Amino acid sequence: MEATSHLGATVAWSGFALAFIFGAVGNKVNFCTMGAVSDIVNMGDWGRMRMWLLAIAIAIIGSHTLQWLGLVDLSKSIYTTPNFTWLAFIVGGFAFGVGMTLGSGCGSKTLIRVGGGNLKSLVVYVFLAVSAYMTLRGLFGQFRVSVLQPVAVNFEAYGIKGQDLPSLIAGAGIGMNTLRITIAAIVAAALLFFVFKDREFRANFDYILGGVVVGLVVVAGWYVTGHIGYQENPATLEMTFFGTNTRAAESLSFVAPLAYTLELLMLWTDKSLAATFGIMAACGVVVGSFVYAIAYRTFRWEGFTTAEDLGNHIVGGILMGFGGVTALGCTIGQGISGFSTLALGSVVTFFAIIAGSAATLKYQYWKLVKEA
Repeated sequence: MEATSHLGATVAWSGFALAFIFGAVGNKVNFCTMGAVSDIVNMGDWGRMRMWLLAIAIAIIGSHTLQWLGLVDLSKSIYTTPNFTWLAFIVGGFAFGVGMTLGSGCGSKTLIRVGGGNLKSLVVYVFLAVSAYMTLRGLFGQFRVSVLQPVAVNFEAYGIKGQDLPSLIAGAGIGMNTLRITIAAIVAAALLFFVFKDREFRANFDYILGGVVVGLVVVAGWYVTGHIGYQENPATLEMTFFGTNTRAAESLSFVAPLAYTLELLMLWTDKSLAATFGIMAACGVVVGSFVYAIAYRTFRWEGFTTAEDLGNHIVGGILMGFGGVTALGCTIGQGISGFSTLALGSVVTFFAIIAGSAATLKYQYWKLVKEA
């Protein structure tokens, strides 16, 4: 049991270290997926969106290289299961997109801003965590389980083993390993072409740094949980994923882990609970951002100026908590970690999040013009 506990701690602290890098770099380069959508809608600027897409491309290349080498099995993640709950992905993703716009940033940006001294994001953090827990095991969870998740397509009924693109395309006489690496290469190449065809992006070191580092951190997350943490359980003699809440391979995600963080803090004396990869990663982002902000003197306290602003951030946190759990991830969890597995649900959630954010931004602009 000591070896098991030690392995779980290794996975958890590795999550902290990786997220520390994510938090510091994210603060430096202003990595913000809500900001990426806002830049496009309001100014037609694709710079930060290209940074996000670069992170996705790097994550796809890295994760499928690990799969090809036999170091990680992406089919053992929550994203690639054959049960394609399309309505939950659409509703959850759209709700998350609305929420991240009202809350001035997604889950990862909320943590980065908390580390930088933003008290508004601290409020979002609390409401996001509570809402996420309610969606996992509480009132919102009843609606998720009873109404949204039953509307699904189970690909297993058609002899398809997963919802990832290689599994969906399989059957053409091509070996699965070859098919996986080929499709990953095609998707990543298309993304990289779009990203680097822009001269301004190629000249922006921060954007390239942000995309590459975030993508590599996600790849490292898969390696930590899917390889280092995947060992034989001495109690059951079965192969087990240690140090993750899902008991599956994970990488960075910042919605459900906030709920698990809240649970751990509230039930600290419950010995069945422990700090996991996701919980420690959430902490790591805050600490990494804080250290960067102190080192470069960008730390500053920021609070609410109006009651309306407070209300928007509270609603935003609630919607992100509900949407992130319902859609199985956020802009990082589904938008990069999930997308890196080429899961169909992750692609659907990615576009649903963008649609929810863009619609909210357009509504806010319409409201501003109307009141002017």
